[in-house]
Amino acid sequence: MTRDLLPGAGPDARPDTRRDLRRDLYAVAAAALLFAVAALLGTAIEHRDGTLFVNWPPLLADWGPHTGPGTPAAIAVAVAVVAYGPAVAARLSWRGLLLAVWVAGMAWTWSLALIDGWQRGIARRLTTRYEYLQVIDRFQDIPQTLRDFTRHIVVGASPEHWPAHIAGHPPAATLTFVYLDRVGLGGGAWAGVWCITVGATAALGILVTVRTLADEKLARRAAPFLVLVPGAVWMGTSADGYFAAVAAWAVALLALAVTGHRPRWTGLASGLLFGLTVYLSYGLTLFVVIAAAVLLLGSERTRPLPFALAGFAVVPVVFTASGFYWWEAYDLLVTRYNQGAGGIRPQAYWVWANLACQVLVVGLATAAGLRRTGTVIARGNGTAAFRLGVLVLGALVAMVVADLSGMSKAETERIWLPFALWLLPACALLTGARAWLAAQAVLALLVNHLLLTGW
Repeated sequence: MTRDLLPGAGPDARPDTRRDLRRDLYAVAAAALLFAVAALLGTAIEHRDGTLFVNWPPLLADWGPHTGPGTPAAIAVAVAVVAYGPAVAARLSWRGLLLAVWVAGMAWTWSLALIDGWQRGIARRLTTRYEYLQVIDRFQDIPQTLRDFTRHIVVGASPEHWPAHIAGHPPAATLTFVYLDRVGLGGGAWAGVWCITVGATAALGILVTVRTLADEKLARRAAPFLVLVPGAVWMGTSADGYFAAVAAWAVALLALAVTGHRPRWTGLASGLLFGLTVYLSYGLTLFVVIAAAVLLLGSERTRPLPFALAGFAVVPVVFTASGFYWWEAYDLLVTRYNQGAGGIRPQAYWVWANLACQVLVVGLATAAGLRRTGTVIARGNGTAAFRLGVLVLGALVAMVVADLSGMSKAETERIWLPFALWLLPACALLTGARAWLAAQAVLALLVNHLLLTGW
């Protein structure tokens, strides 16, 4: 990265460097304090009222120090990325870097998941009573099931209402695992393999976007942070990592389209993935904010749009023709949400505690990176760092809108993964990458070894 992209990176800037580091540490301290307050106050509220419905506020987790077969591997991956990640990311060819990020990201996610052991960490995660694999047998006749899907969302509306995750998502999420089962990859183990393998590609989509809209040096600096993301604790244990990857590639293809890289085909492909994204999770419609940031930064904003819109229409048309109506289902989901824990949980706590959860998902380095991102955006000088800041800001705005909607009370360490990953590139603006990477790794290792996470 050129020196002018980094605050305090000039040859005569030692006082500025110290000042920026001090401000970074202030941001880190503020993030840590936010989480500590959420933990202490949340514990008091849960003990007094029992309305938060989480055992270790603000996370859905239980205190349970433990080690497992993944412990040595996780430590080894962390040490390797901290020691060699920045240098390797700077020297590899671009395609080599993407492959390395994918492999290292899978190694990090697998090793963290296996700290809980094969059964608890992988094989049983997507087979609990709330999860998608519980209803595979009810999709024997897929067209008929889609026509009846909305009848089973609200509790009490039918004798067999959907479990929480099936009711809480459009049917493309469940159909993913139905089709895996039909091609012979049924069961929780294969579902876990799918989510980890596909989910690890989310980092690649983000790097492609950063390289396309900002510059390659920033993408290379961000790469090790997208490998050692603390959120991998949850990416390996939920379908939201898979959702994050689909959304990330939708954005990446849109970035390529609006910068003139085969705009017809990349625009069409982007639209298809955006259409799939909103049929995987209702909340991911907020990726329209990140898409708007991409359009703002693109040099050819109008040429690929007809193709992107045409691609986007495909998935909604198919599901609507099959008898599933997205808006009707969402309205029923709001009713279902207000019937259960989501409606009881106090928004006055979760509206800020949700953000506290993200401290553990994106890590303390990202808190410092966001501080620098704010400085870069405030300068508004149109540099590559500014363009990166616009992307990060888009993700932050999407998260805030999700927060204020009241439809994300708790469990956002999992639910917001698709948005949270887009905050990690802010770490490209930091100096002293190895120290920050070490902080990220230590945080993830502590969370996974001290807590039994719910997802």
